[in-house]
Amino acid sequence: MQIKHYKHSEIDFKKWNAAIDSAINGLVYAKSWYLDIVSPNWEVLIFGDYEFIMPLPVKNKFGIKYLVQPTLTQQLGVFSRKPINKKAVDLFIKNIPYFSYELNLNEQNRTSCVKQNSLNLLLDLSTEFSELEQSFSKNTIRNINNAKKNGLTITENFSSNEFLDFYFGTEVNFSKPNRLITEKLINKAVENQAISIFAAKNQNNQVVAAFCLLKSGKRLINLLPVSNDEGKRTSAMFLLIENAIELHSGSNKTLDFEGSMIEGVARFYKGFGAKEKFYPLIKRFRPNFLIEKL
Repeated sequence: MQIKHYKHSEIDFKKWNAAIDSAINGLVYAKSWYLDIVSPNWEVLIFGDYEFIMPLPVKNKFGIKYLVQPTLTQQLGVFSRKPINKKAVDLFIKNIPYFSYELNLNEQNRTSCVKQNSLNLLLDLSTEFSELEQSFSKNTIRNINNAKKNGLTITENFSSNEFLDFYFGTEVNFSKPNRLITEKLINKAVENQAISIFAAKNQNNQVVAAFCLLKSGKRLINLLPVSNDEGKRTSAMFLLIENAIELHSGSNKTLDFEGSMIEGVARFYKGFGAKEKFYPLIKRFRPNFLIEKL
C-alpha cells in the first residue's frame, strides 16, 4: 500500500468530498468545508485514487509543524468506502509526515498505536418513539416531566445568531470553543443545510437552553448543548433531547451524543438509552509548548 502526502493546495476537493460521502465511516468533520474552518491549510494522506484517505489537521508553531485534533471535531482518522483493517490504519499512522501529533481516530479505526480509547454514545433511532422511550431511565422520565410541569416549550429552526448570542452569553463550568471559529462553522452549516438548531423557552418566551443537531450522513450529532441556570433547574435539556428523539424516531438515523468521558455527562446521555462506542486516540511527543489553548 503506497500512501502519498498532499499539501492543501494539491487536494482535489471534489474527489475528497465524494470519498467522504461514500465512505462506510464518513463523518461531516472530514468534509472540506468543515476542515477549512476548524483547521485551515489541512493536509492529507491518500492511497490510490482517494480510495483510502486521512485528513491531517496541521498547525505551525515556532516553525514546527505538528498535528492536533481541531476544536469541535470529535473524530477524524482513516476513511474509505471499503473495510478498514488494523494494518491499513497502522500504515497510515506510520506515514504521518510530522513527528508530533495527538489525534482522535474514528470508531471504525483499529490500531496497535492506540494511546487510549475515548467514549462516544450513540442512540439508534430506527424504531418508533413509543419503543425508544421504553429505554429511558426513571431519572430521565422524571426530568422530562419536570420540564413539562414548568411549561417549557421547544422552538425548532432557532436562528443561528440567537443561538450564538445565547451560547456565548451563558455562564458555564466548561471551556467554550473560540467564538469566531464557532460562528463560521454554524453559519456555514446553515448555508449547507447541514444543521438544525433547537431552543427551549419558558412561559415568558425566554430561552433557557439550546443545542444543535449537525447532520452527518445517517448521523445527527449533538453539538454545543447549553443551559442557563433556569434551564438546569427546569430540566430543559432533557426536554430538548426527548424532542429530537421523537422528531427523528422511525428513521434510519443515529443520534450521536459526542461522548463524554465525564461520568455525569455520560450518565445523562445513557439515560436516553444510548449505547457505548469507542474511538482511539493516538499521540506522539506532544510537548507543552505545542499545546495551544483555543
